[in-house]
Amino acid sequence: MHALGIDIGGTGMKAAPVDLDTGKFLADRIKIATPQPAAPDAVAGVVEKLVTAFSWSGPIGVTFPGVVINGVTRTAANLDKAWIGLDARSLLSKAAGQEVRLLNDADAAGIAEMTFGAGSGEPGTVLMVTLGTGIGSALFVNGILIPNTEFGHLEIRGKDAEQRASERAKNLHDMNWKQWAKNVNEYLEHVEALLSPQLIIIGGGISKQSDKFIPLFTGLKAKVVPAAMHNDAGITGAAMAAHPGSAAPARAGAGANANPSLGPTLGTSGVAGTHGDQGLPGFPNPGLPE
Repeated sequence: MHALGIDIGGTGMKAAPVDLDTGKFLADRIKIATPQPAAPDAVAGVVEKLVTAFSWSGPIGVTFPGVVINGVTRTAANLDKAWIGLDARSLLSKAAGQEVRLLNDADAAGIAEMTFGAGSGEPGTVLMVTLGTGIGSALFVNGILIPNTEFGHLEIRGKDAEQRASERAKNLHDMNWKQWAKNVNEYLEHVEALLSPQLIIIGGGISKQSDKFIPLFTGLKAKVVPAAMHNDAGITGAAMAAHPGSAAPARAGAGANANPSLGPTLGTSGVAGTHGDQGLPGFPNPGLPE
C-alpha cells in the first residue's frame, strides 16, 4: 500500500510517497519553505505543486500545525490567522485535485513513531513532543491516540512553553545546548506532572542532535528517547492516515479526523528513491533544518 504524505509546518513544507508496509519513502522527499505570510491560498498552492511534482493520483494525507476537527482547522499558532475556523480539508482537497485526509502534525508524527519507530510496541501512556517552529504533542494510551492535545501551549513562567523550549526559541534567543535543555527539561517536568507518561519521544529535526541535550535532562521519571524517524515522521503519519486500508491509523488516530472513504487505491508514477531531498522548480530549497 502506498500513499502521499504532505507535512505542513510553520517554517517548511515536506512531501514524499510512502510505503505503508514499511514506513519508508518511495522517492526522495521534496522540502520547500512555507509561504510567508502562510495564508490558506498560498499554502494550498504549494500543496498543489507538491502533488503535481510526484504525478500523484493515489491517497493523500496532509498534516496541519494546529487543532483539526472534522477537516476544520481550529487553531493556527504558527500560520496565518485566516486558517482559524476554515474548512481546510475542502480547500486542500481542491488544491490536490482529490479528497485528502487532514490531521494535526504532531498526531501524524506520533502515529508513525508508534507504528514504525521509538514507540512501537510500547504499552501504557506515551507522549511524543515535536520541537520545531513550535512545540507539538501527541498522546497515546495503550496505542490509542488522544488527538489535538497541543501541549506546546501550556503556560510556563507566563509564556507559552513553545516560546521558551521550541527549536525556534533556541535559535531566536541564541541559547546554547545547556540553556535550551534546561527550558525543555522544565517543560517536560510540567507535562510529566500532568500525564505521568512511561515514555517521552522527542521529535522534530533537532532530534537528530539528541545526544547534545537529552543527556542533560534531570529529574524526569519517564524514559526519554529521540524519535527514530526524526523529522520524517510527519510525512509517514500523514500517508498512513490517508490510506483506508492501513491498519495503524485506525488504531492510532486517523478516525479522530477521518474523512469520507477515499475509494480504491490508485497507482503512482515516478522513480523510487531511498532518502535525501529533491528540488522543486520555482521553489528552491531554503536550507531548512533536516
